[in-house]
Amino acid sequence: MAIQKPSHTLAKIHLKALHTKSFNTLFILSFTVFINMFCFAQELPKPKDPIKPAPITDSTVVKTDSIIGLPIPIKEIDSTLKDSVPKKKKEFLADIVKYKAKDYVSLNQRLQQTTLYNEAEVIYGDMTITSGIIIIDHNKDLVFAKGIEDSTGVYTQPPVFKQGANVVEPDSMVFNTVSKKALIYNSRTEQSGGTIISEISKRENDSVIFVKNAKFTTSENLDDPEYYFLMRRAKFVPGKKVVTGLANMFIYDVPTPIGVPFAYFPMSDKQTSGIIFPSFGEDNGNDRGYFLQNGGYYFAISDYIDLAVLGDYYTNGSYGLRFETNYATRYRYNGNLSVRYENLINSERGFPDFSKSTIYNIRWSHSQDSKASPNSRFSASVNLGSSTYYKQSTNQLNLSNSQNNTLSSSISYSKTFQGEPQANMSVTATHSQNTNTESINMTLPTFQGSVSRIFPFEPKVGTKKGIIQNINFQYNVRAENRIQTTDSLFFKKEMFDEARIGALHTIPLTTNFKVFKYFSMSASATFEENWTYNTIKKFQDEEGEIITEDLTGFDRFYTYNFSTSIGTTIYGLFDFKKEGKDPKIQAIRHVIRPSISYNINPAFDQYYDSFEVVDADGTTTGDISREEYTRFQGSIFGAPNQNFSSSLGISVGNNFEAKVRDKDSTATEPKKVILLNNLNFSTSYNFAADSLKWSPMRVSGGTSILKDKMSINFGATLDPYALDNNNRRVNTYNINNGGSLFRLTTANINMSYSLSSKTFDGSENPQNDAAIQESIRSGGRADDLFGKPQDFADQRLSDDDKDEDGDKELSDLYNYKIPWSLRLAYAVNYSNSTRQDEISSHSLMFSGDVEFSPRWTVGASSGYDFKNQGFTLTQFRFERDLLSWRLNFSWVPFGTYNQWNFFVGIKSNLLKDLKYDKRRQRDQQL
Repeated sequence: MAIQKPSHTLAKIHLKALHTKSFNTLFILSFTVFINMFCFAQELPKPKDPIKPAPITDSTVVKTDSIIGLPIPIKEIDSTLKDSVPKKKKEFLADIVKYKAKDYVSLNQRLQQTTLYNEAEVIYGDMTITSGIIIIDHNKDLVFAKGIEDSTGVYTQPPVFKQGANVVEPDSMVFNTVSKKALIYNSRTEQSGGTIISEISKRENDSVIFVKNAKFTTSENLDDPEYYFLMRRAKFVPGKKVVTGLANMFIYDVPTPIGVPFAYFPMSDKQTSGIIFPSFGEDNGNDRGYFLQNGGYYFAISDYIDLAVLGDYYTNGSYGLRFETNYATRYRYNGNLSVRYENLINSERGFPDFSKSTIYNIRWSHSQDSKASPNSRFSASVNLGSSTYYKQSTNQLNLSNSQNNTLSSSISYSKTFQGEPQANMSVTATHSQNTNTESINMTLPTFQGSVSRIFPFEPKVGTKKGIIQNINFQYNVRAENRIQTTDSLFFKKEMFDEARIGALHTIPLTTNFKVFKYFSMSASATFEENWTYNTIKKFQDEEGEIITEDLTGFDRFYTYNFSTSIGTTIYGLFDFKKEGKDPKIQAIRHVIRPSISYNINPAFDQYYDSFEVVDADGTTTGDISREEYTRFQGSIFGAPNQNFSSSLGISVGNNFEAKVRDKDSTATEPKKVILLNNLNFSTSYNFAADSLKWSPMRVSGGTSILKDKMSINFGATLDPYALDNNNRRVNTYNINNGGSLFRLTTANINMSYSLSSKTFDGSENPQNDAAIQESIRSGGRADDLFGKPQDFADQRLSDDDKDEDGDKELSDLYNYKIPWSLRLAYAVNYSNSTRQDEISSHSLMFSGDVEFSPRWTVGASSGYDFKNQGFTLTQFRFERDLLSWRLNFSWVPFGTYNQWNFFVGIKSNLLKDLKYDKRRQRDQQL
């Protein structure tokens, strides 16, 4: 019998309970204890009176001589203190009372009362009371105010009590003019977006009010609020706070278990700092455990800048931090900055799916008012970070951003130096990042300078005429420090190893003039000088391998070229009008803009070198023994031209418009309709080429139809040359090879269509959707074809402030006219450059929303790939407007980003922390 030693190869049982990090837990508990020790729920307590020392009685008795008597107290009275003039008695009213009434003002001498009836008003100091009936009791220093009840029992003209900036609307009230205290019955007071409806209110002064059985709500329907918090007893300080004892929520007068033993509602007309309460849940998709999200603190730094610090924490150790700030100075500049960082841990250590990664994203937007500095301008649009941020972020609900392939940034400063000639300069830093390949291209920085056009032969008086007077030149310079790196080397010193520096100086000399009255002709010569700090050297080493050596040091070359062009505009009109007839299409106008250009680019062989290529036997290889290269091929602005070219360019632009009879019989002129915005043909012929002298013809065009709601753009490439058996272009025309005049190599068509129910009733009014602006800031589309951004934790992306249509139906349960919107995008591309004869891409994207009732909206975004035969990214949206509440549900049913999000919460910013947010995050992506 043998004893088997336990091995790690046996079954391993692992208990996964609520996982946490001991260090993090200890830190959180310590922080909580610290807060409890040094923080207070509402206010700082008043300092207590100091403890005075107890008096000590001396037991020693000292005897006093009887001869010495005790001192007799003598009180001296100043005879001048008593004035013969008696002190004036304090008057009943310290301020002047102004009152008026529409019907009458009566004075009862016996009761010492003044009665004001119908639209009565009393003004006393900073206090104003307007009501149907006001009674002033001069004996008791009281003012009574109540409304008027007519014969039908309708209560009208209830009192309105205003003191300073505070307004109270009760059913009736009693006010003491001496103590300035008041008893107010069934009052309504609006404070900072919330309303307090109190059964009885005792107003101590203009800063403290005690209320009993009060309702606190943000509902707009105060007669029947859909929800409120019932406060049995509370203290209300207008413009500052509401402090209450036991309070619970009522929904349509039905009590709910949602309540608190005490509550503190801050109220302020100004921005105030405060805690942002997090939402909680569980992440099952990536096995991160329970989490707290979007919790933090808001800093109201000043009227010009704020800061929000938000964080997420998961029980498996993952966390995220976000810093967001907005700043603005009127008539000068405004902008916002967002920095996001996440440390993601998937699963747990020891499991095969365990992984750890960090992602970040930085966004900065800055714009300057054009009036702030007319001669200089600074702007910034930054969106950079990890290539996988929008795909892996645990708190990213902007679905459309996950489809971004490129992140780009630009920070620029420009300045204009006034004078003659005028000079301009700009410094720009740019960034372009491909999220698929993780390659990054940057310029740090790009400097551009220019001097405005100078006409050396222009006349001192009059306009410029002729070829000589129109001669002009200018100077331009562009310098760059270009960096190419990858995502893994970003912000590391290795990213500067491949930096390339160069500058391009350009002096164009041009002139233009008329030829034969109807032709416009221009001629130009351009001189360029290229400065570079990066060159190369090629040679063959002893092993026969061709080596390219990078050299650093200043070097330069210059080039020049000549060009001229002539063009005109031809107008053609096809009139369909006939005597006695009024056709629908009255005329078609065709505008043709032909143009011919000629370009000469000399060859600059002096900048080319050569080296010998030796075969394996040690001998040269004859005609191919020397290889030519230029040391400037590493220049960021290109290398000098090696081949001489003399080419003729031909282009024709077309425009078609029609005059159509207007449907409005009162219109005096026909309506203009655009048939084709443009239809362009272009090609060129190179006289200096030894073969394939004609370049492929490019055809492009576009138009808008259906009242400019549908835009259509198309293009095609036509090649006049044939292909050989290896699908290579040969110097034989396609028509001579048994084909057509041209061979279609590529073609594409793009269509977009947008319309809504408002299009047909003429009430369409495009709105600046905050969600769409958020998508644009992140480099996304300006529509919701890839899904609508819905960050439920941040109401800045919601549409709470929608304008209600004045012509909506009376019922809130259904719409007689159902509002709807639809957006379509169709694209197809054809490829046949090497006889593949295939549709390279073919897709249709669509998005729409339908408002079934005034408060119930359903929307969807999706697409279909006809080539791969499958649906693209699909999102369903459901939204219910619950008056003071809002309910959202977003669902991605399938695909990589399969997820759903549910939210219900109060709209008002005052109580927006009262919410329920539940989400099912997408599964882990490897």
